[in-house]
Amino acid sequence: MKFFNTSKKSLIGVVALCAFPILSIAQTPVSGFYPQKNEITVAVGHTYKSNDEFYLGNRLVPGNPADFGEISSNIYSIYGEYGITNWLSAVATLPYIETKNEENIIDPIQGKSEISGVQDLGVFVKARVYQKKFHSLGKIELGAATGANIPVGGYDGRGILSIGGDATTIDGLAIAQFTTYNNFFAEAQVGYSLRDNSDYDVPNAMLYSFKIGYFHQYFYLHTQLGIQNSLSGFDIGSDEFAAAGGPAALPQTEVDYTKINVAIYVPVIRNLGLSAGYGTTIDGRNANKETGYNFGLVFKHY
Repeated sequence: MKFFNTSKKSLIGVVALCAFPILSIAQTPVSGFYPQKNEITVAVGHTYKSNDEFYLGNRLVPGNPADFGEISSNIYSIYGEYGITNWLSAVATLPYIETKNEENIIDPIQGKSEISGVQDLGVFVKARVYQKKFHSLGKIELGAATGANIPVGGYDGRGILSIGGDATTIDGLAIAQFTTYNNFFAEAQVGYSLRDNSDYDVPNAMLYSFKIGYFHQYFYLHTQLGIQNSLSGFDIGSDEFAAAGGPAALPQTEVDYTKINVAIYVPVIRNLGLSAGYGTTIDGRNANKETGYNFGLVFKHY
């Protein structure tokens, strides 16, 4: 039991870095692990992602809209989590994004071939609401989280190269995790994302995340499946899309996707470690078929 607690304690917070921001898996930075009171995790990361295919409606087609060729992005992010109590924590995230297309074609809405800027400030609160230990197996923990992503960079959410949807989102999440005494774990999240922009309608969405993993005093590893199911919107190329302004209407489309990623973390010294991850889109609707990888530096203070 002592090894279980020590190993877990050293890796709490790393889970979220490994899942965020690579490909925005499930669009949530919270995990099924809970820090102890006054524990602080700060992580900085870099994600590179690119795509030269996209889902036109639910049909995968080569290239990108307007013959942009490959679109690539560099994402530099900072993540922090603080244990308010042993069962309540707060999370904050902030990414800076650079995106461009290989053909250097001017975005018809943005008026540029390269876009960069600060995207959305994310602030979440997570609470463990139930815990039960099983003598020979492990324990199950149930939790809930709520938070908001607020555009703070003054960017335009419209256009092919936009760095975000420019919508304030309020998310509610239910979290369940089972952790064995030999350090395997399985986690599931389900949530609802309410999205608002005063100038155009951004579809609300259901969010799902499923994760399995293992942690040890020398490393942490997980595989995660992230799913978004938009509850409204129209397809790229439809009559509604054209009537709403074409590329200017991209934030109003029905964006669905299924993405998978793998992530690993290795501690370097007591309070410092390194993470890496790889992810790809395996199915979608009005979404880019992205592939990406990330690297991060994680600092913890107990």
